Amino acid sequence: MNEEMVYGKNPVVELLKSGKPVNKILLVTEGAGSRNQEIISLLHERNIPYQFVDRQTLDRLTNRERHQGMLAYVAAREYASVEDILALAEERQEAPFILMLDEIEDPHNLGALLRTVDAVGAHGVIIPKRRSVALTGTVAKTSAGAVEHVRVARVSNLVQTLNDLKKKGCWVSGAEAGGKDAFKADLTGPRVIVIGSEGKGISRLLRENCDEIVSLPMKGKITSLNASVAGSVMLYEVLRQRIYSN
Repeated sequence: MNEEMVYGKNPVVELLKSGKPVNKILLVTEGAGSRNQEIISLLHERNIPYQFVDRQTLDRLTNRERHQGMLAYVAAREYASVEDILALAEERQEAPFILMLDEIEDPHNLGALLRTVDAVGAHGVIIPKRRSVALTGTVAKTSAGAVEHVRVARVSNLVQTLNDLKKKGCWVSGAEAGGKDAFKADLTGPRVIVIGSEGKGISRLLRENCDEIVSLPMKGKITSLNASVAGSVMLYEVLRQRIYSN
């Protein structure tokens, strides 16, 4: 994991000033007027998540190397914006096709989904800034290179982003048990597919803001699918309908 971390005050500050993509910053808790104010200002300026931790946490993460109370997790690539994703759809002259992930925590699930997003020609992925895996080295490796081709936007509020997309004409389909059969639903047109977290599914507020809930038929004894498997099947159903509905 060391290849994904930068630590020490000067290295972290220079990393932020360089404009390179950063997933998150960890800072040792200090009082008001601390030396952290410069870096916190940079974090607010670049809208990068940060968290205060105790010194023992950074000692453990850096194997007790000289971290000076600061550690940065470097992103595998630059994040896009939601506008970048919509611009790609417009550039291709296609109706928007977007995957939104609600607090996916397993990097292997995110990497696998990025691979599928690229395969089906979707325009991008939206993830939350907090309580979600970011674009780590493990995600990049699992994606088999797809991370370099898929636009991933990281937003502060999924519900607000969802409603903004609805105002722009997108129809939102949340994938969860108890909904209409996904293979009988109309998934054509501007579409956002929402996949919930591995353990909790789609959060209540986000679920309430979906236009519909669709479910994959389950014929066996297992009642749920892995998030990346369910998401991949849903994405391919959207692609199938886009191809054969014309």
